[in-house]
Amino acid sequence: MTANPADTTLWPAPHATGAVDATVHVPGSKSVTNRALVLSALASEPGWLRRPLRSRDTLLMADALRAMGVGIEEGVGPNGTGETWRVLPAGLRGPATIDVGNAGTVMRFLPPVAALADGEIHFDGDPRSYERPLSGVIDALRVLGARIDDDGRGTLPLTVHGGGALDGGPVEVDASTSSQFVSALLLSGPRFNQGVEVRHIGATLPSLPHIRMTVDMLRSVGAQVDTPESGGEPNVWRVTPGALLGRDLTVEPDLSNAQPFLAAALVTGGKVLVPDWPTRTTQPGDRLREIFTEMGGSCQLTEYGLQFTGSGAIHGIDVDLSDVGELTPGIAAVAALADSPSTLRGVAHLRLHETDRLAALTKEINELGGDVTETADGLHIRPRALHGGIFHTYEDHRMATAGAIIGLAVEGVQIENVATTAKTLPDFPDLWTGMLGSDGA
Repeated sequence: MTANPADTTLWPAPHATGAVDATVHVPGSKSVTNRALVLSALASEPGWLRRPLRSRDTLLMADALRAMGVGIEEGVGPNGTGETWRVLPAGLRGPATIDVGNAGTVMRFLPPVAALADGEIHFDGDPRSYERPLSGVIDALRVLGARIDDDGRGTLPLTVHGGGALDGGPVEVDASTSSQFVSALLLSGPRFNQGVEVRHIGATLPSLPHIRMTVDMLRSVGAQVDTPESGGEPNVWRVTPGALLGRDLTVEPDLSNAQPFLAAALVTGGKVLVPDWPTRTTQPGDRLREIFTEMGGSCQLTEYGLQFTGSGAIHGIDVDLSDVGELTPGIAAVAALADSPSTLRGVAHLRLHETDRLAALTKEINELGGDVTETADGLHIRPRALHGGIFHTYEDHRMATAGAIIGLAVEGVQIENVATTAKTLPDFPDLWTGMLGSDGA
């Protein structure tokens, strides 16, 4: 199930010969699945996760929690209704070694959990994980009473010396590079002796919808959370200490992973139905309805899901993506095929994601004949006729799907290491070719 980070196999991106017309069942949300696993592991009673995502990131999270003593049983739901995970909380304990891969949620959400364990928990991961920012979580945990050895790097690898409990209390965090710093502390906050008060002190805060997702999920399991939106101070989140309930949660489809399929409708002038699209959600991917409509499509949310239809034209866009940065690679791919220039703003933090996404998108699209320039906080894209070639992914799942989108309209695009999509979207190549059908349309 896990992708091989060293895989350099070239995958010929399918070229569409006509308008797509497909129903695509998108697997569950990675962001919801991994938050639900953490909250279920910290609960005072067992819980169920229905239709969880099984991908590299979520399996790494499940294995990490198991290593600390949590029971996670995999099975099938009542009447064969899809896969379920039964989470059985237990006393967290070490010693344990945790492989985070290159998963931001695992490397950032679990050190606070490890601080609650009894024993040493060692964290390691892929080479790229050593380069991703983690000091916000490490420094905050030390202020809250944790013992962490990282040789002063502020990055992986590191060891958390769990003492079975953590004082908690107020802490300041600069989350300018990742909203996950805030979410990481909030998720474990109910188990801290004094709860936690997280005050963001940075100039910017990317991906606010992901913090709202964390807050909503905390409240759903009984936590009391005060937020700026609920009348609290700006940039301050407070979680009261208390027991968390075990819940029966059905995981929503991953709306960010729906992006390439909606893009296919836009690029080919076709239509794609994504079943079970939620009517209310904190997932950032829901903004695709607005963004891709502005770029030339139309959508209808029905009882069956979201139907997105392309018009046959693709328009450029000037858009601030600071709240939805993970959508940038797919939007950039569509913009490279548009009839007018685009400016994508507010995403300087993408330089610190799975790879430097701004540099990678610029290089790869330009090597196919594009005209992309980096700005201080994003990209400017001037559409040009593109040609085939190798689209490198840098072990980044969203680079791989961006290349596949371009391949729909440009013959001869080859994706290096398409297997990296298994990080959050298992079986992407099969889903992609299935959407296109046997005749490529």
